Amino acid sequence: MGLAENQLSFDVIEEWIKKNPKASICTPEGVAEFKNVANFQDYHGFPDFRKAIANFMSKARGGRVKFDPDRVVMAGGATGANETVMFCLADPGDAFLVPSPYYPAFYRDLGWRTGVKIVPVDCDSSNNFQVTRAALEAAYEKARNNNINIKGLIITNPSNPLGTTVDRDTLTSLVKFINDKNIHLVCDEIYAGTVFSCPKFTCVTEVLQDVKNCNRDLIHIVYSLSKDMGVPGLRIGIVYSYNDAVVNCARKMSSFGLVSSQTQHMLSAMLLDDEFVSNFLETSSKRLARRHRFFTTGLEEVGINCLKGNAGLYCWMDLRKLLKDQTFEAEMVLWRMIINEVKLNVSPGSSFRCVEPGWFRVC
Repeated sequence: MGLAENQLSFDVIEEWIKKNPKASICTPEGVAEFKNVANFQDYHGFPDFRKAIANFMSKARGGRVKFDPDRVVMAGGATGANETVMFCLADPGDAFLVPSPYYPAFYRDLGWRTGVKIVPVDCDSSNNFQVTRAALEAAYEKARNNNINIKGLIITNPSNPLGTTVDRDTLTSLVKFINDKNIHLVCDEIYAGTVFSCPKFTCVTEVLQDVKNCNRDLIHIVYSLSKDMGVPGLRIGIVYSYNDAVVNCARKMSSFGLVSSQTQHMLSAMLLDDEFVSNFLETSSKRLARRHRFFTTGLEEVGINCLKGNAGLYCWMDLRKLLKDQTFEAEMVLWRMIINEVKLNVSPGSSFRCVEPGWFRVC
């Protein structure tokens, strides 16, 4: 526990690899392509790989949106993709709004080398931690009053750590907010293919047409296969931007974190196989639903509730009633007891900058 890896559908991938030995340059059937793959490659990436990624991104979003392969830019995992976007959009000292609770490693991904700051947008359990326009406005104005230059808003959808999706109305509100402020919106959608129950996932691309006079140059998507396919070791990160300047800049920077040619070659064949993609996404969704149901039902039997989740690899567990008092100090006491005595690796809500003590992420 504690490691966000989707290991439930490796057998589906392994079965495809066995049936398609030509997809690998390390087999007798595929070695004829070794020279072509092993030679120096353009940092644009293989055309078939970009086409395959665009195809998978569309199918992971229910086929409701299409993506242009020419806007697909490679990076070294979602970590590299997020950092690349920050380098393209902000200067050292600039800041991005981030709704809480949020992924703790954003401090590393967004800021360690770029100098970009995080300005939290406080969200709470009164509305299941959904971000509101009022909360955005408050964080934005506070930052401006403190002479902090806000360059954009970044969200994870589906959410890490909440395991929930952002509903269409909220997402439309976010797009209107950034459009009104003329700041960027970065949507980290690396869990788009892990939705296992209603409501369905809504991609930011779907709501662009709902916002009158929306400036698409402000919209950017970060994607990866680490969570949806469970292959974080392959380091496949993607920047997809509607801004031509960002695409061009990110592509030049991608030479610092390319996806290996061997990986591109294999995944091009795999992800252009529509039968495999459909089967994988359906199987993964069913297995995630079964695992989530098993875990949350077990917690309910001992009187522990979770925020109702429908996506991702997490449960947002409510242990507020087990705190000696409603403080973050009490949360840490409970966390140490769970770690040292119960021997379960869970993460306290304060590590995600949750504003309410007593919430824990389980994965």
